[in-house]
Amino acid sequence: MTIPGESVIDLTQNFLNFIIILKDLNWNSLILRMYKIRYVLVSVALLTGVTLSHAPIKLKSLFNGKDLKGWDVYIGPIYDSAKKDFGGEPIGLNKDPNNVFSVVKQDEQPAIRISGENFGGLSTQQEFSNYHLRLEFKWGQLKWDPKRNAKRDSGILYHAVGPHAADWLFWMRSQEFQIQEGDCGDYWGCGGAFADVPAAKQGQRFVYTAGAELLTFRDKGPNGRNCVKRGDGENPSGEWNTIDLYCYGDSSVHVVNDKVVMALYNLSQPDGPNISPLRKGKIQIQSEGAEVFYRNIVIEGISGIPEKLLQ
Repeated sequence: MTIPGESVIDLTQNFLNFIIILKDLNWNSLILRMYKIRYVLVSVALLTGVTLSHAPIKLKSLFNGKDLKGWDVYIGPIYDSAKKDFGGEPIGLNKDPNNVFSVVKQDEQPAIRISGENFGGLSTQQEFSNYHLRLEFKWGQLKWDPKRNAKRDSGILYHAVGPHAADWLFWMRSQEFQIQEGDCGDYWGCGGAFADVPAAKQGQRFVYTAGAELLTFRDKGPNGRNCVKRGDGENPSGEWNTIDLYCYGDSSVHVVNDKVVMALYNLSQPDGPNISPLRKGKIQIQSEGAEVFYRNIVIEGISGIPEKLLQ
């Protein structure tokens, strides 16, 4: 038996939402325990007798809803509006004097607020490989120099390795799942990381095109380090969006609100004079001049990328 599109993430989210409703209705603890037992039994049955399309191995929440335990904060140099430049020394690791990264209630749920006032990143302390990451985000109202008049911008950096500030004074070497107004799902290679993408040139841009020739996107390469996503899956600004990132081996897939917008192959990095695969690393969320909220950040191991996502 197969349940298309279902995963432990879906089941757990539905279960947690139901438990919250029961608590709001003041149902007694015995009933809650009964439903928890039923959920465990159903989960075991699914894991042992049902083939799930996402092939789950283990489920982990990366955000506890209370604080930033399990994450590191890095803030780079502060932007000088008078000089129109990032000057001085970086604020550094786990120093956040302006409270750029915080935990708040947004739409009655806990969320990570990134003010965007200073550029930097929030990175997991743990490295991951072969996983499905799911999270939700929505834009806030605030924008800051030097991007006060630009699109709201953030990003999910994955397979992040090495020192902070490897990419433009702020971020680690990584592959980027772009989070930017109108451009969610674009690919950027950061800090020297690069990848192959089936893409076709449309005007002055390369656009992900399933089945097209594989082109390499890297800094200072003939195609540049950016490939544009296919279509537009993003909801209007101010609404929540669901992001799914699948990584397995040296491949990855970007999904925005259930729409596949990018597939990457041969994820790589320079290794001295050689090239080595980039198959694991931390997950880093960017602060890049715009207020943004993230919530329901969960990850599960996978034994492969679902074939339907690569079509």
